[in-house]
Amino acid sequence: MSPRCLRFATTFVFAFVLTQHPLPASEELDQRLARIFKTKAFAPKTFGPARWIRNGSSYTTVEPSTSVAGAREVVEYETLSGKRTVLVSAAQLTPSGAKQPLAIEEYEWDREMGQLLVFNESKRTWRTNTRGNYWLLDRSSGNWRKLGGDAPPSSLMFATFAPDTKSVSYVRDNNLYLEDVKTGAIRKLTSDGSANIVNGSGDWVYEEELNLRDAVRWSPDSRALAFWQFDESEVQRFTMINNTDSLYPKLTEFPYPKAGTRNPAAKIGVVSAAGGPVRWMQIPGDPRENYIFRVDWADSRTLAIGQLNRRQNRATVYLADAQSGEAKALFRDEDDAWIDVPESAGAALGLESFQWVRARKDFLWLSERDGWRRVYRVPLDGTAPAPVSPRAVDAMAIAGVDASSQWLYYMASPGNATERYLYRAPLDRQAAAERVGAALPAGTHKYQLSPDARWAFHVYSALDHPPVTDLVRLPGHERVRVLEDNAALRANVSSTLTPPAEFLQVKLPDGVSLDGWLMKPRRFDAAKKYPVIVYVYGEPFGSTASNAWGGNRDLFHRALAEEGFLVVSFDNRGTPLPKGRAWRKAVNGAIGVLSTRDQTEAVLALAKDRSYVDLSRVGVWGWSGGGTNTLNLMFRSPDVFRVGVSVAPVPDQRLYDTIYQERYMGTPEENPAGYSSASAIHFAEGLRGRLLLMHGSGDDNVHYQGTERLVNRLIELGKEFDLMTYPNRSHAISEGDGTSLDVYSRIARYFSRHLLPAR
Repeated sequence: MSPRCLRFATTFVFAFVLTQHPLPASEELDQRLARIFKTKAFAPKTFGPARWIRNGSSYTTVEPSTSVAGAREVVEYETLSGKRTVLVSAAQLTPSGAKQPLAIEEYEWDREMGQLLVFNESKRTWRTNTRGNYWLLDRSSGNWRKLGGDAPPSSLMFATFAPDTKSVSYVRDNNLYLEDVKTGAIRKLTSDGSANIVNGSGDWVYEEELNLRDAVRWSPDSRALAFWQFDESEVQRFTMINNTDSLYPKLTEFPYPKAGTRNPAAKIGVVSAAGGPVRWMQIPGDPRENYIFRVDWADSRTLAIGQLNRRQNRATVYLADAQSGEAKALFRDEDDAWIDVPESAGAALGLESFQWVRARKDFLWLSERDGWRRVYRVPLDGTAPAPVSPRAVDAMAIAGVDASSQWLYYMASPGNATERYLYRAPLDRQAAAERVGAALPAGTHKYQLSPDARWAFHVYSALDHPPVTDLVRLPGHERVRVLEDNAALRANVSSTLTPPAEFLQVKLPDGVSLDGWLMKPRRFDAAKKYPVIVYVYGEPFGSTASNAWGGNRDLFHRALAEEGFLVVSFDNRGTPLPKGRAWRKAVNGAIGVLSTRDQTEAVLALAKDRSYVDLSRVGVWGWSGGGTNTLNLMFRSPDVFRVGVSVAPVPDQRLYDTIYQERYMGTPEENPAGYSSASAIHFAEGLRGRLLLMHGSGDDNVHYQGTERLVNRLIELGKEFDLMTYPNRSHAISEGDGTSLDVYSRIARYFSRHLLPAR
């Protein structure tokens, strides 16, 4: 759920740029913000896209060409030696008749690396660019073929090789297709795709909340494909209005299930690669009152299918016979609050799957059944799940498995919730877990393990340290070589990272401690009083007080600190930290209530411990769920929070989607009191300070509708406030030249005007 504005009169609402009365801000701040959001001086370089090949003994990546200026080429590196070989040169990336090499956004090799599948010229669907063109290169002949036949440009989705690499599947116009690699013959496997029937692709709510985009799975023997089908016919449509791009308004209508309304009906079909009728898997329950969160092949005849009930406090894994459709329950996990569906190790590459071990006889599952998030090994023979990771420690994600020596790699940080490290534990015996790389610097470490788990691409960053990517050898974590050091970025930001950010803990009256960080002005004087800006998120979907590089957002906070503010952020109870189930599930049934109390008490505790905190000048800002919590803090704690900037908020929890909102609160019919107590709009009469609302009118995720309802309520109450609407911008409010600079400049100016002394 992510330059000036005129304060509104209480009787009518309008918005325009008031150029004759600019909001106060220093020239230095303007220059810093322009450098952050207008230039690329602080843009980090990333490594890749990289793919492990030959079971990890080599990897491929895309690099600038050494022979053609401005072009790129696909290269192979031997993992141990670093020997570099150009596999597809810039010249080879140029199809016959083309004027320039193909740009590579993503790519996939076939099993023998004789064919290369390239994705480019992508178009945005909702959050990501999942529609585009796919090109197939036969390396032996050097010939290219654009897949899809007569398909319109940038209209194919999720093309992938069959395991035997003889064909490629893809989705077009909500139908599933197969294209023969050698002949180019195209076979249409489904024909009922329409505005209401979606085959092979996640719909809006599944994509947003269950990370389901590519919804097709090949059988291991390449004879069949399993796929999700969504029936949207009973899902109500939401309409967005584009008033600026044509003489008359344009409407965008799409299925969006709001809390308590009808969901899409999801079911799983299996179709032969040779074509023919679809066989539907017989998963129990109303498909509109349950979710299918995962599908994978256990073997060439058996599907493993994960189902969540609508309340999302029960997850069941079924084994289904792909030929008969018969399904039997294998495993169930339950929680009094909700189940967090475990993300698989392949999620970073866009494909959620079960994490198989022991030659697909077991799969791994993350459960909080004993009060901690632990990894369990679930046998397919129906015997009891066996814990793998240790007690009283949260395993936050599965990183990979060493199948040969039977070790599980997972992410955890039992000693410091703001950081992440790699751990490993034996899969097949009870033994102590061990941290991998005990001498690593404090911060956040991320990994993409090789198939044999002997190597990993390792990315390290910290709040004051831009990301560095290197190749490491496991399990010793020895650095083999640096892949991207971001030296230019480190040089550019070195002057802005002084003084270093301070990590801290504040103790609340009930004894609970919250983690946070604090940024101070460069010429900080502890004898003075400083205004405070709190950056908040505070919902179960994410955290803010992490010791990880935050990019432009944290550089923005550094710019505010240079302007004379203390900038702080705290993670309240209910955020997804490795602090045990009770911490994470504390907000069950009423999101926003406990976060308001925790964030308020955190500021008071900080001021009590540090005399330089000026409690008479406290501001708060946040985006999406953070925008919602900004409203809660401004409305419910007006004695503490005097100035707020709420970006893309959800003022009324009934207006957000089913999967997210009902996971934490149930439906409005089941929990009317919870929805009333959690929705900031019901507490708007508490507003006494300065409030700026910012929202994109083209936000398909958190609808502008909610902000408009809040505007009406504030007018009704006679409250003064400010509003900035960004026409047709999405939830990110980033589309169009100058937009990001405008957003952050307005936020900075608003705080400068209302919290800093007059210049």
